[in-house]
Amino acid sequence: MSDVYETDDAQGEGWRLMLGDSCERMAEIPSSTVDLSIFSPPFANLYTYSPSVRDLGNSKDREEFLEHFDFVLQGLRRVTRPGRLACVHVQQLSTTKATHGIIGLTDFRGQVIAAFQKRAWIFHAEVTIDKDPQAQAIRTKAQALMFGTLNRDSAMSRPAMADYLLMFRAPGDNSTAIKPDCDNETWIEWARPVWYDIRETDTLNARVAREDADERHICPLQLPLIERCVRLWSNQGEHIFSPFAGIGSEGVVAVEQGRTFTGIELKRSYWQTAVENLDTATRQLALEAA
Repeated sequence: MSDVYETDDAQGEGWRLMLGDSCERMAEIPSSTVDLSIFSPPFANLYTYSPSVRDLGNSKDREEFLEHFDFVLQGLRRVTRPGRLACVHVQQLSTTKATHGIIGLTDFRGQVIAAFQKRAWIFHAEVTIDKDPQAQAIRTKAQALMFGTLNRDSAMSRPAMADYLLMFRAPGDNSTAIKPDCDNETWIEWARPVWYDIRETDTLNARVAREDADERHICPLQLPLIERCVRLWSNQGEHIFSPFAGIGSEGVVAVEQGRTFTGIELKRSYWQTAVENLDTATRQLALEAA
């Protein structure tokens, strides 16, 4: 763990990226100016993202994580326009014999919903995102997904864990009607309760942001998932926000879809990669427009 803390800023055509703690730097965003937020919070203490004591992923337990996450939700509630949405990517979390004494699951999804509701957000909707069980078994080494477990004693086997996209609506009336960038046939597909066509590998390149000394995991959101959120729940020119910007996936999609973007990221290597990704995206848009 490290208590080193630094801030920085970068801006480009239609975007701003802040390096620092989102609990603090969100104060720089004026109230009721965010039209849509999209993010994946650190999954409690499941993964190691950085050595910072400010990193929510380094919480000692779930209760401490939720205590600190509450500060993010307070700020998010303030900056979001009434009637607008926050789209949050989560998954359930497993327990282990070594750490928890039992092998099973905990309801992280439900705890995130309760945390938002505590801050007066309305639980608006959710969609389940299908996952490949074999790919998940290879990546996570989960014994419950292994053929050996299935054939030895299937009482200890279970299906793969899905991802969930949770949608929360800020209280109040939406003052600007959203005209989604999709036709009725596309809406029929996107309105399904399960999305089967989100490929796990359809992401920005995360490898360049890795730092072997302090990190075991980085998981940028899939670009098609972000695109659907942006096209469905914001208008052209509106303001998209992520308090956990990572390598800039939400920002890249936002500017590509004609929106503006503000993101906050705690870890410098992620932030620097996000700056480069946003720079590349805006340069490409300028070339296409020329």
